[in-house]
Amino acid sequence: MLIEFRFKNYRSFRDEAILSMEATGLGVYKNSLIKLSSTINLLPAVAIYGKNGGGKSNVIRAFWLAVQFIKNAQRTQIANAPIPVKPFSLNDYSKDDVSEFDFIYSLDGIKYWYSFAATSEKVYKECLYHAPKGQKALVFSREGQDFSFTENKAKRKMIAEAVAENQLFFSIACTMNDAACVNAMRWFREYIFFSRDYSDIPNQLIEYSNNPDMLNAITNYAKAADLGIENIQFEINSKDVEEEPLPSDMPEELKGALRQFIKALSKASDRKVAMNEVKATSWHLGNNKGETKLFPLHLEDESDGTKILMSIAPAIESVLNKGGVLFIDEIERGLHPLLVSFIIAKFQSKESNKLGAQLIFTTHDTELLNMQLLRKDQLYFTDKNSEDGVSELYSISEFGTKTSENIRKGYMLGKYGAIPNLDIEEVD
Repeated sequence: MLIEFRFKNYRSFRDEAILSMEATGLGVYKNSLIKLSSTINLLPAVAIYGKNGGGKSNVIRAFWLAVQFIKNAQRTQIANAPIPVKPFSLNDYSKDDVSEFDFIYSLDGIKYWYSFAATSEKVYKECLYHAPKGQKALVFSREGQDFSFTENKAKRKMIAEAVAENQLFFSIACTMNDAACVNAMRWFREYIFFSRDYSDIPNQLIEYSNNPDMLNAITNYAKAADLGIENIQFEINSKDVEEEPLPSDMPEELKGALRQFIKALSKASDRKVAMNEVKATSWHLGNNKGETKLFPLHLEDESDGTKILMSIAPAIESVLNKGGVLFIDEIERGLHPLLVSFIIAKFQSKESNKLGAQLIFTTHDTELLNMQLLRKDQLYFTDKNSEDGVSELYSISEFGTKTSENIRKGYMLGKYGAIPNLDIEEVD
């Protein structure tokens, strides 16, 4: 479970931004909260609002970038391979400063603190703490290429010798089976999900072709998006690439090279290389000579909203069935407000969210500000200063709003910022 995420000097965020999932003492929707300890409850969902270009998507980008680098930093061994950070660029000094990323999270009852600071050239700081016995203890810390350890010193010193300037000790230690690092890394590798674009539906269907529960979930989400859909039929065909005819106009030497390459791949994997094709057909109610009948439609003929909901269904079901954190940028894109509420309610309800999954999403949907589904401490805003281009992230809890206050009205009137500065003409 995510407890807190901090980042600094990334894209439009020059200064430190803090996204806390810790619940405040509000008395509403208390049953939806995730119990971390006897004194701390976590939020199951957070909505991030902001004007276009205000920086709300950069919050998700910051998390995504950090997670990808953490999981794959061992691959940047190539000399001078750049670290993919993007510092704030609208002044003459931030581009040379480090970008910082800091996570506090809990997995299997153990609390972890992990952070790193880097430029595109090298890692300047990094540390990991854990609390397997309830007390915060150092696993490792790093200042440049100087490393500190309190236990397993011999092994970790050996690992440190293999860590390049542009790599994370955390990632390298996992490849060398450091138990504490492997346990801490599981959260990044297994419990963080990002929504995918609907153009990726065929790949997802292939990915879950042997999982009838997931295919059934995708069907149910499609039915929720379109009341006319009665069922979806999936056909996944797998053909050996060697059996596929190559284009007749392809030069013979290129054909020969391709065949040799396919044979080499097959030999390396000890099985034939296959090309998968997926076909999804939805069945809609219609009328045939006065009688109700089912008519087929191909996936590409469905509405964008239906395909969008189908595309994020696997991530929603995965995180609800396993626990973890799901990020969705612009959750309302192509979806009716009731479908957005349908998704959020799955995380707010203990009935469907038994394992404490969390949802973090950006949105323009002001209907959610009516407080009929979310609490005030679940609302965050991003705004950008027009003078220096700096974005900031802040919670509505910082405003000390009254329980009876109309949040939606206050937001539309600009009380909390994070809205476009527009002069709307009166219409007679």
